[in-house]
Amino acid sequence: MSATPSPLSVHWRKFLFAGLAALAVVWFFAAQSAGHDDHRGPLALVVGALFWVSTLIGLLMLTMITRVFDAGWAPVIRRTWELVLPALPIVLLLSIVPMALIPKFRHLLWEWTNADHILPSGHTVAADPILTAKSWFLNETFFLARIAYYVVFFSALIWALRRPSFAQDTDRTASHTHRLHAISAAGIPVAAVSLTMLAFDCLMALSYHWFSTMYGVWFFALSIRLALAFTVIATYRLSQGGWLDGILNQAHRHVLGCLMLAFTVFWAYISFSQYFLIYTANIPEETYWYNIREFDPLTGSKNQWWGVSMYLVFGFFLLPFLTLLFYRTKIVAGRLLAVASLIFVGGLVDLWFNTVPRQITAAGTPEGFVVSPFLTPYLAVDVLAVLGFGAIVVALLLRASGRHETIPVHDPRILESINYHE
Repeated sequence: MSATPSPLSVHWRKFLFAGLAALAVVWFFAAQSAGHDDHRGPLALVVGALFWVSTLIGLLMLTMITRVFDAGWAPVIRRTWELVLPALPIVLLLSIVPMALIPKFRHLLWEWTNADHILPSGHTVAADPILTAKSWFLNETFFLARIAYYVVFFSALIWALRRPSFAQDTDRTASHTHRLHAISAAGIPVAAVSLTMLAFDCLMALSYHWFSTMYGVWFFALSIRLALAFTVIATYRLSQGGWLDGILNQAHRHVLGCLMLAFTVFWAYISFSQYFLIYTANIPEETYWYNIREFDPLTGSKNQWWGVSMYLVFGFFLLPFLTLLFYRTKIVAGRLLAVASLIFVGGLVDLWFNTVPRQITAAGTPEGFVVSPFLTPYLAVDVLAVLGFGAIVVALLLRASGRHETIPVHDPRILESINYHE
């Protein structure tokens, strides 16, 4: 039995070429920026890549969670997740891996890898006692090994989850489902640790003096929110003439809406808890991370990042939360699509907030540093990076839809999934 190609699969090359062209432009600007010792260009690649890495990790976790819980609604939607998951290691290979390997990019982004970098305090990284205390973890050899591990681990886990699922389409063997339960049960805790470490290395280590034990949980919450938003947007499109046309129903939207509401609350709980604990402890090594995202160090007035933080409170949490409380928002396709789009954009803003602000050494200032602003021309490069990586993700999804069954017709719960009701 061969796969029935999706009519949409013929468009995958268009998305691939568009994505590669966009990334070529982003890499050009990143290289130009790095040539002037400006970190902002390379950060555009980090923002664009981590946006999709986060989304795809969320889809990977949802794939395993629905397997473990044997969710009856999931099979028709989970197959779309399985088709797109191979994009995760590819995005890493097109972004984080080369940036970690190229010394110029590595030293600009992860300043602790450059022993000669001068800190706002006036001494170099090599003489920094904080880095010395963390050197067992923050050293270049171990850092590069961890980056390689993320590519290998996620590739292997995705392969292990896809192979039995696709094999079931041809041999109709129920034992594949049991095998996938076991793989998912073992994979969830290992993937949880791995995504936490990835968040530490790719994001938290950008400001290596700061640390938060809740950072991995925040990244998980953001990943699931982005994954659910992506799922709503993708399934809406695929129900309009795609492989989910006539299959996706109101009950599927309702369960996705309920999950979006739950993880909106969870993201807010984690984000507030992190802020509250750091505010209460009032330790300078921790509070500066929020201070530079609120105050201008030269004037003490609110800076641009304070407005971004207010958007996260009201636009990324409160508005989706209040909207998703209503039952009709969760079942009316257009309304749920609007909320998912709002969350998708908000996730990008959240990554901006966590990635871009940093202390830039400036010897002529009283504090010894200035804070990188929000409103710069590189915002356009950030968006282009998100679109470029996104086009490649879509291209890989469409290509896979021409090679594998888009509906797992021999999944033991496929009839329950197709006829799922509230």
